[in-house]
Amino acid sequence: MPRELSHVDAANRPQMVDVGAKPVTRRTAQAQATVHFPADVAAQLHAAGHVTPKGAVLTVANIAGVMGAKATSQLIPLCHPLSLDRCDIVIRMEGEQALVDCTVACRGSTGVEMEALTGASIAALTIYDMCKALSHDIVIGEIRLLRKSGGKHEVDHLKATGAPSKDPVQAPRVEMVPVDAAAVDAIPARPAS
Repeated sequence: MPRELSHVDAANRPQMVDVGAKPVTRRTAQAQATVHFPADVAAQLHAAGHVTPKGAVLTVANIAGVMGAKATSQLIPLCHPLSLDRCDIVIRMEGEQALVDCTVACRGSTGVEMEALTGASIAALTIYDMCKALSHDIVIGEIRLLRKSGGKHEVDHLKATGAPSKDPVQAPRVEMVPVDAAAVDAIPARPAS
């Protein structure tokens, strides 16, 4: 039997789902966003310790991702406001791309996948914003749910693909290196258009 949409009533009007009768359980979700850089921009960022004239790209994106996850119910109309127990953003630079993982957890009666997706998305958007003076050819790619648990429907796309299904918080983080001011100053800003 096909699933039905839960955010519309019998007359197809939008509604916030009543989760009052659902049990409170530990809910977790992990999402990932990918940011692709042109080769020259990736090289500039690496040489400058991931700092642009706007500031420390990865640090600002990390904070923005946490803020985004916490603000999900204010951004997505029918999401329930949740009290998050945990929100971790891990950004890994791999070649010419940044992989942004957002892991969220709470004790509640509804899932936290939208919070994880929002956190990853906002962190990716912040990376774009921090780097757009270097190029407008930066691309935010796939944004996807990797895992969710604690509710009626468990999801583990990592297990299905054979990828290691480990907590990204335990994964190696980008090493913050001392900033070379000369390297930052050498990054050309795009001329105002």
